[in-house]
Amino acid sequence: MLHFVVSLLIWSALHGSTHAAVTVYGIGGVQNPTGSQSGSPPVSTLGSTEWTSVLGAWNNIQLQAPPLPVPLPPTAFTVSLANQAEYVTNLSIPQRGDFYGFSIEMSVVEQVIGKNSSFIQVPFLNLLATVADRAGSVRVRVGGNSQETATLVGGLPNNSMIEKAASAVVSNSRTVSDLVLRVSKCEFLSTSQAQIPALIFTDELLYLLNNVSHLVSAKWYLGIPMNDTSHLRLQIAEQADAILGDNVLGYQVGNEPDLYATHGSRPPTYGVQDYFNEFGTVIDGLKSDQKITKASTKLVAPSFQGKWKAEDLWATGYLNAYAPAIETISFEHYADNNCAAEFPDGGFGAIKNPQDVFPEYLTHANGQKMVAPYLNSAALAQQFNKEFMMFETNSASCGGFPGVSDSFGSALWAVDYGLQLAYSNFTGAMLHIGGSNVTYNPFTPPPTNISLFQQFTVGPTMYSTLFMAEALGKTNTSRVVDLTTNEFTPVYGIYEHDTLARVALVNFMTEQNGVGSYQATISIGGGLTGEPNATPASVKVKYLTAPSVAEKQQVFWANQTFGPRFQVDGRLIGQEIIKEIPCDQTANTCTIPVPAPGAALVFLSSDAQNNADSVVTQTYSTTSVTNRLATATLFPSAIVQSNGHRGADFPLSGTSQGGETTAKNLPPASLQQTVFIIWARAMMVFG
Repeated sequence: MLHFVVSLLIWSALHGSTHAAVTVYGIGGVQNPTGSQSGSPPVSTLGSTEWTSVLGAWNNIQLQAPPLPVPLPPTAFTVSLANQAEYVTNLSIPQRGDFYGFSIEMSVVEQVIGKNSSFIQVPFLNLLATVADRAGSVRVRVGGNSQETATLVGGLPNNSMIEKAASAVVSNSRTVSDLVLRVSKCEFLSTSQAQIPALIFTDELLYLLNNVSHLVSAKWYLGIPMNDTSHLRLQIAEQADAILGDNVLGYQVGNEPDLYATHGSRPPTYGVQDYFNEFGTVIDGLKSDQKITKASTKLVAPSFQGKWKAEDLWATGYLNAYAPAIETISFEHYADNNCAAEFPDGGFGAIKNPQDVFPEYLTHANGQKMVAPYLNSAALAQQFNKEFMMFETNSASCGGFPGVSDSFGSALWAVDYGLQLAYSNFTGAMLHIGGSNVTYNPFTPPPTNISLFQQFTVGPTMYSTLFMAEALGKTNTSRVVDLTTNEFTPVYGIYEHDTLARVALVNFMTEQNGVGSYQATISIGGGLTGEPNATPASVKVKYLTAPSVAEKQQVFWANQTFGPRFQVDGRLIGQEIIKEIPCDQTANTCTIPVPAPGAALVFLSSDAQNNADSVVTQTYSTTSVTNRLATATLFPSAIVQSNGHRGADFPLSGTSQGGETTAKNLPPASLQQTVFIIWARAMMVFG
């Protein structure tokens, strides 16, 4: 089969001076080279990564697993389930497989996603692919507090995609204890003022996202600034409608408006009626902007953080007034906060000891408590036929709790929390990703100064997204029921096409002196269900495991892992193991062992597994280059419509910056045949 070959000559610190160039091969043979440049490369040495332990994402704080609960939960119990949904009460609405997505702070896009449309982080692509393969697609939100001060401009010096401008200083006479501080969201505060870095970006950001969508089945949520409704900045909607089209699922208008007054961007008296009026101003602006073709009916709101009650906003007639413009009703909620530790003199009270709060995450009650304030609004969302999302969430704001947010316990918490959200008729949730000083990130790129040599680090909650994707499957018909009888051993049934397809079993306990694991005996149909016996001859089970809830790196999904710190290229490694467990059809039972700690996903039929399993799709390898020549091979079908936007404008379009025949100087015919090269980072290419 005809294919494109791109040969890359790479500078290497382990070799002397080289003559660096890229030769592009097309259907007609060799095209114009992208340039050449000789000289000695800068000397780079791979230093120790031990210093990174001072940063939250790579902290070395190791907690102890909490003791077993007293009294000890039953270590053997029966779960009776109806086979058909018509016999089940309190089932959720049908859910999508891509229920869990990712929320990426806008200010860290270059580190997490890519430098520009031709320089994409390969580990990021692979990580998205692991979810999309199981769920059918993956949803990503780019925004956060940094979206509120972001402005799209025509260009930046040195062809940069994003720059942080001088901080926008907002006077604030309130005490700092009134402020909700989030290091992960780039807020810097003192007792007298709040400073939020203003972002300036170009449409190259949108082309970057669009190229990701062409390579992985990813859809996006973007943010429209609402920090100044007297001077609306709608350019992101204008350009995204044109560039991304239907790859944009929605536009968030305003991030946490109930904290505007707290942050000093609105008067202290700012309330729900003021927000109601300003939201209408934004809608009027969107409707009157002739460059906007889709955004005016795809809005995401109100995105309250919790200071205001949703019911107070509904009482203003908000949904009746703005329902045609709103696609998704959204809220943002973290399980806890670690602000006192991040800001000891900030008036947040006593610092919370991570060891003390750890047990609070290891109970079914945690997810139920988080969901409870939103149950009325979930019912309203169904009434108005709207999506209902937890638009930004994670274990703890202000960077999370070290030893908790990055532990296997957080993975089990996220599994139970995600299924509880689905059962409560949320239609999706976005796990937030902040900077390198955040402990809760599902995945984190290496610090810039060692990014030539090191790869990503995956947090335990990344495994939770895989569990959730397979639990809900690809058919978008899965309905969830909570069958939990003990807070330490949650149980959920998942019905697909109105037939029982999968059962999820969680164990928050860590085995101590041989005690902690349990056996759940599943019985389908028969008994009091009013149905005939329906337990299959055997079931297949995938396990999410680790040695302890306090474990931070040795996490496995069906015996596969992403790997240790700084060694993750986004692909699962190891042999997948799916256990087959025989059932007793005479007794109509099937006994499933659940390790302590761990979670089991039970597939009750081959169709149930096929509808959730990953498929063999293209992933992208990252190979550290120590020799001078490496070759990447791509089939044309893999790069259709994937050419980077305006490759001619970017020096990274070729490996030889400033050469007379770099990509920006190639004739149009050559550009049309240029292979879109995805750069993992300098000195890393496809293997």
